[in-house]
Amino acid sequence: MTPKLYFTLLFVVMTSVVGAQIIITTPYEFSAGVSGGTTFSSVSFNPRVSQGTLSGTTFGLTGRMTMGENVGLQLELNYAQQGWSESYETAPEYSYSRRMDYLQLPFYTHVQFGGKNVKGFVNAGPQIGYMLSESTAEGRKEMMPGSIVTAQHEMPVENRLEWGISGGAGIEVRTGIGYFLIEGRYYYSFGDIYGTQRKDYFSKASSQVISAKITYLMPFR
Repeated sequence: MTPKLYFTLLFVVMTSVVGAQIIITTPYEFSAGVSGGTTFSSVSFNPRVSQGTLSGTTFGLTGRMTMGENVGLQLELNYAQQGWSESYETAPEYSYSRRMDYLQLPFYTHVQFGGKNVKGFVNAGPQIGYMLSESTAEGRKEMMPGSIVTAQHEMPVENRLEWGISGGAGIEVRTGIGYFLIEGRYYYSFGDIYGTQRKDYFSKASSQVISAKITYLMPFR
């Protein structure tokens, strides 16, 4: 078992244990709604690829069950755009980007704190995803530096399934018409989009995503 897989399994087990412990707490509150936001992503390559961040969109459905005053479980189904955008100081006119469209399923332990109407919260848990499609964009190809790593330009994504850990924090405002949440998140993939065995070109090709989201939830007591 690889260290990354071991760490992920341990994280899932710990999340499940926490969830099992808090299920006995009452009262329960169920809430469901929609979310939308912006992603800022890159891919950690080895050998290194010079990058900026690629911006995209994300939106989806959210269901949450809180138990007691402070803890709960949250499940989401999201569409998200992520990938990477290359940048080079020696050739600022040249550009290359790869956009990947994912369907993602994060499962969070939710911890909240604060007053009755305004609360802070933290989410953390495992996430899996599946790539639906990919596309590339390249500008001023004739200006491409001759010494850069370009193997990834000709390689479609090999591993559509991704898995990793995700977490975030934010503020929730509760009103008479529902709950409004603003949240920042970070996702790190333990999977690689390309093969990373000894025979492969890259030894690492894992995604990292920062996102900012707004969520609306309607409570059902």
